[in-house]
Amino acid sequence: MFFTNLNVVIAAPTDQANATVYYPSKESVKRVTLARTLVLEEKQTAQAQERIAHKTAITAEQLALQKKQDEIARQKAAAAKAAAAKKAAEEAKKAAAAKAAAQQRAAAKAAQQRAAQAAAQRRAAVQTAARRTTTTSTRTTTSSSSTSRTFKISFYDPAVLGSSMGYGGVAANLSVFPRGTRLRISMSNGQTIYRTVNDTGTFAYSNPYQLDVAWPNSQIPAAGILSATVTVVG
Repeated sequence: MFFTNLNVVIAAPTDQANATVYYPSKESVKRVTLARTLVLEEKQTAQAQERIAHKTAITAEQLALQKKQDEIARQKAAAAKAAAAKKAAEEAKKAAAAKAAAQQRAAAKAAQQRAAQAAAQRRAAVQTAARRTTTTSTRTTTSSSSTSRTFKISFYDPAVLGSSMGYGGVAANLSVFPRGTRLRISMSNGQTIYRTVNDTGTFAYSNPYQLDVAWPNSQIPAAGILSATVTVVG
């Protein structure tokens, strides 16, 4: 039998007749004391378990929060890495495009330089040939002043070539007609014109008896190529 109120149980009896009822034995006191001890221990154990459970819950919550924060940090790091990779790819693409454009510009410039050098060489060759044949040209011009010869006639528009020489000139082989020679050109289409030699061209190497007449594109004869009787008039 357990006694919940130990003070009542161990109180000394006030009446000898009731001593058997209210006065506990030593064995009863021990049992009550043990019971109270067990109750206190159980209470302490329950409190300890509650504290442990609370601590465990807090730890689990902290772990969950930490895990969430770690996941957020991982996602941010992955996004930053992807953005850096994308930026690097875009920069590499821009660099490649800039390099290709620079190479194209360099190639175009080199081509222009080669073309300019080739043109300069051709002009130098023409001038050299003209100087070497000055005497012969003079004799040919002198003899040509009294005779006529048939020439092949082609046409070009100086304005299209960016020249400002106008339409009063004609390109010829300078060994046949030196610069400044005045020519009367009677063309096969019945038209007669007068032109002054002021230029030459690569055609003069292969056909010294061809003249390239300055003429507006809109007025060039439909045949394109004509023949003409050419006479030196001055």
